[in-house]
Amino acid sequence: MAVRSMLSVRLGERRIKITQLARLTSISRGTLTRLYHDEAERVDLDVLHRLCVALDCTVGDLLEFRPEG
Repeated sequence: MAVRSMLSVRLGERRIKITQLARLTSISRGTLTRLYHDEAERVDLDVLHRLCVALDCTVGDLLEFRPEG
């Protein structure tokens, strides 16, 4: 996949668990778990917004583009 989720890195840096982030953002644990394990195929803009607010970061901190090849 060319776009990689960096949520696991960001949560590790802040020592936040998925359950804590779910409570803080009202994002389902399933959605957060898929993002954490880089298994999500799509992400709503609202989810990205809530994550950025909760983690005080930018979309670029949550997603990484890797050219294929």
